[in-house]
Amino acid sequence: MFESAELGHTIDKKTFRAEVRKLREALLEAQFELRERGNFQVIVLVSGGDGAGKGETINDLYSWMDPRYLIARAFSAPTDDEIARPFMWRFWQGLPPKGRIGIFSGSWYSRPIHRRIIGEIDHAFFDQRIEQINRFEAMLANEGALILKFWLHLTKDGQKKRFKALEKDPCTAWRVTRESWDVLKTYDKFQEVASHMLRMTNTSWAPWVIVEGADDYYRSLTVGRLVLHALQKRLSDMKEREFPVAPPLSPRTDSLDVLTALDLSQRLDNKTYRLRLARAQGRLSELVRLPEFKKHSLILVYEGQDAAGKGGSIKRLSAALDARQYQIMPIAAPTQEELAQPYLWRFWRHVPKKGRVAIFDRSWYGRVERVEGFCSEADWLRAYTEINDFEHELMADGAIILKFWLHISKEEQLKRFQEREATSFKRYKITDEDWRNREKWDAYHEAVCDMVERTSTGLIPWTLVESNDKPFSRVKIMETVCARLEAVLLGGKAQTEEQGKSKSKATEDKGKGR
Repeated sequence: MFESAELGHTIDKKTFRAEVRKLREALLEAQFELRERGNFQVIVLVSGGDGAGKGETINDLYSWMDPRYLIARAFSAPTDDEIARPFMWRFWQGLPPKGRIGIFSGSWYSRPIHRRIIGEIDHAFFDQRIEQINRFEAMLANEGALILKFWLHLTKDGQKKRFKALEKDPCTAWRVTRESWDVLKTYDKFQEVASHMLRMTNTSWAPWVIVEGADDYYRSLTVGRLVLHALQKRLSDMKEREFPVAPPLSPRTDSLDVLTALDLSQRLDNKTYRLRLARAQGRLSELVRLPEFKKHSLILVYEGQDAAGKGGSIKRLSAALDARQYQIMPIAAPTQEELAQPYLWRFWRHVPKKGRVAIFDRSWYGRVERVEGFCSEADWLRAYTEINDFEHELMADGAIILKFWLHISKEEQLKRFQEREATSFKRYKITDEDWRNREKWDAYHEAVCDMVERTSTGLIPWTLVESNDKPFSRVKIMETVCARLEAVLLGGKAQTEEQGKSKSKATEDKGKGR
């Protein structure tokens, strides 16, 4: 795999200077055109072995382009704040917006490679991480990002020679440490792991380019030219996007589905409601203070028709939590900053730390492009897979995720709309858009059923909540949250305790002759 990067490529200083002059001019023109169009971002990964010139290459790229529209990110060992969140969280924070170029020194590849070399993770886990990265890059590419990945390669002798040359120069001697020389001892293992990673992640949407790193002039000029070529090609090929054709969805045979099957007549009387709500709130307050919860985060997703009671339910749930422990995210139309990023970016930025609770009042499921016609069928079908990956990635890091769809009848919604219009302090809740969305009730109904079918996975299922009666809805949600937390945090312990109480009660009753 590295043969082409061990041929001894070199460029003399005179040729380099002459070529760089033309290269800089062309790069600036392409960069300005990218900024003007603003319809995709460029992500440049510069990876490779120690001493291969990653830093020098990034410095050259940075000096050749306008730094105002360039973002450079250097990722080393994760901080405590980053460790408290899923692996990919910090890379989502560093993505450049559309119209910009982002250059990554150290990336989502660096830490898995390091951990594999030192034996901290096994081959199977390493492959799982690689598959996760492939899906992440595929998502970025589907969102329009141009991903350029460069692997700078040095032979073992070349690496040793580079370290000695750096040590001789007082200006660069600081860059060579004891750890640098220790790297040489693991060179063969590094090449083995890197070769496997390069092979597994050399995809059509984000291929690797292996560049010989021994000669500074050759290395920087090669990378610069490749960045220019890829950017110019993408800009020249940008036409009106042609959406791929997806297979047709299956037509419905009857009117029965997961929503019509719900019994919306279920109700709670006021006394029962208050008793069960207070009991659930108390239990929730206890569960999130358990030491075991510090190893997890809790993510609650509230979706449903307009006026289904999401706000009221969230209010009752948050009343059981310490205000320092949770955050409520009301999700509205994306801002300009959010539109300049891949769709899931604005949700990744709100992923909670371990020991915290995030409550989403509407969420990543709010992609109404399907009903409103803002994107193709292929795109929203793709979104289901990306959302499933997103949620399972969070869960693998310890997140406890519960998703609630609050469902009401069309008649109940009309009643609540009219009540809002008639009540001065509730009038702000009803808008023209609410009435407009109501006219598309059947289309939204079909979209919700399809969403539940495609994203209600075995580990992160949807909970469909009968919400014509608000007390019933609120209690069902509270008790569902408590039951899930007990299952994760206590396992069979809670059930054992209940059985113990039952046995004690039976013994007591028997002793009293009952």
